[in-house]
Amino acid sequence: MTDSNKKRNTILVQGSIFAVASLISRIIGLIYRVPLTSIIGKTGNDYYGTAYTVYNIVLIFSSYSIPLAVSKLVSARMAKHEYENARRVFRGSLIFAIVTGGIGMVIVFFGAGVFTSWLKTPMSTPALKILAPVILMVAIVGVLRGFFQGLNTMIPSSISQIIEQIMNAVVSVVAAFILFGYGSRVGAVLGNKDKYAAAYGASGGTLGTFAGSLAALIFMIFIHFLYRKVFKRKLKKQRNVSVESYRSIFIALILTIIPVILSTAVYNSVSILETYIFKNIATLQTYSEHQISTWWGVYTGEVSVLKNIPISIASAMAASSVPAITASFNKNDKAEVEHQITSATRFISIIALPCTVGMIVLANPILKLLFHDPDNVSAYMLMFGALSIPFFCISTLTNGLLQGINKMSEPVKNALLALVLYAVFLIFTLEVLHLNIYGVLISLVFYGFMMCILNRRALNKYSKIKQDIFKTYVLPLIASIIMGIFVYLGYQLMNIATHSNAISTLFAILVGIFTYFISIVKIHGITENEMRRFPKGEMLVKFANKLHLL
Repeated sequence: MTDSNKKRNTILVQGSIFAVASLISRIIGLIYRVPLTSIIGKTGNDYYGTAYTVYNIVLIFSSYSIPLAVSKLVSARMAKHEYENARRVFRGSLIFAIVTGGIGMVIVFFGAGVFTSWLKTPMSTPALKILAPVILMVAIVGVLRGFFQGLNTMIPSSISQIIEQIMNAVVSVVAAFILFGYGSRVGAVLGNKDKYAAAYGASGGTLGTFAGSLAALIFMIFIHFLYRKVFKRKLKKQRNVSVESYRSIFIALILTIIPVILSTAVYNSVSILETYIFKNIATLQTYSEHQISTWWGVYTGEVSVLKNIPISIASAMAASSVPAITASFNKNDKAEVEHQITSATRFISIIALPCTVGMIVLANPILKLLFHDPDNVSAYMLMFGALSIPFFCISTLTNGLLQGINKMSEPVKNALLALVLYAVFLIFTLEVLHLNIYGVLISLVFYGFMMCILNRRALNKYSKIKQDIFKTYVLPLIASIIMGIFVYLGYQLMNIATHSNAISTLFAILVGIFTYFISIVKIHGITENEMRRFPKGEMLVKFANKLHLL
């Protein structure tokens, strides 16, 4: 195997490791949201989701962009064997993270009441205050993860992510159960038992986030301590390298972080914008507080949790691609840059499209199985929400790819334009078409689609790469539709035979996995070499050979 092919395999394997870790984390997150939702209810989910909306926005400005920026700067210096400069990037980033994370923590803690009142959900204030110190911890963890990602290893980040989510899951459920009961007793005294129970239960959920972040921080500090000896040996071998000043490193860090912050902030501002627009317009349209809270609880606690599972894979692939693409781009290795962009895009498409079709076909059974929610309105919400999955997956990935080829401002401009169009479209669906919660979901599809178009146009322009549309999107879509037909039939037949939604749903999912794999291979939507680069790729190839598919 040539060095180039080894590097390509390493890049995809590292990306796949991170993607699998993100998928595992999301699945753990989905599992614990089931008992959490049953404890705090749809109203509690509304409070929990609103607190997270504010937390995420502040996190974006203070901490979210740090791993990507650090990995990009460290990768560029490691590629040139500038180990001392890479260490200085790490130290400078740590100072930056403590300052910005600390400021974010103070703003959220003392401004929690203002934020939640503005979003018409004042009962989520306690949950938001608990999330305040998490912002500082996430900033520090981000530097540590970014450092290792810059060294082209995703394993520390992947393991820490899983540890974080396990701790989050356990503490969230236990704390929510305890605090929900306490809130019921407080509410009984104050005259509103249900509201206070839901608010305190939501606070228990955010305590899990605090515990998970603390566990991740301890783990990453431990790993960094172990790696110090290895890095010091590299420093001793370094010769005749110009050492950068901390001033120049801070400037490089800020110039890298600001475009990432802006693009990510604008890209994710959709969550706080949709909350504000929907809740205010729905209130003016005389929908009851309970109805609005129920809709928003289903949206944030059920629909978003499910659709974010495949989107997290795109985020992981984007995070893993940026350092590698930056290194290849700085070396002017156009062939390698092209391969990385096309491979990452194909990988995401192969994952996102069957997830979309599967959630649409099994919307009602999945919600019954996971959340014991037989409501047809919830199922329709999931169907509409699932339509945004491929668009958000591709746009998330292309954000990272554009940053990797040093076109940092393009995602900012694209996200800003798409956000303005989204706001207008959302107001139109709510005010003119009176689509209530469906207006939010349809507008989200529109926003993701606009981001895809704008980002892809920019990527084609600056990388000069033409993606094979038929192989990348059409073939996986055909295989997904075939899969969807078999999934529907499998569910219906098994349900007739067993009258069990749980058995029928799990059977249909297995049918879907099997039929999608056969379909995508038979119509040549994936090659043997591409399969080998996936996690457990050799096993997939052996399985395909046994079925005589290759």
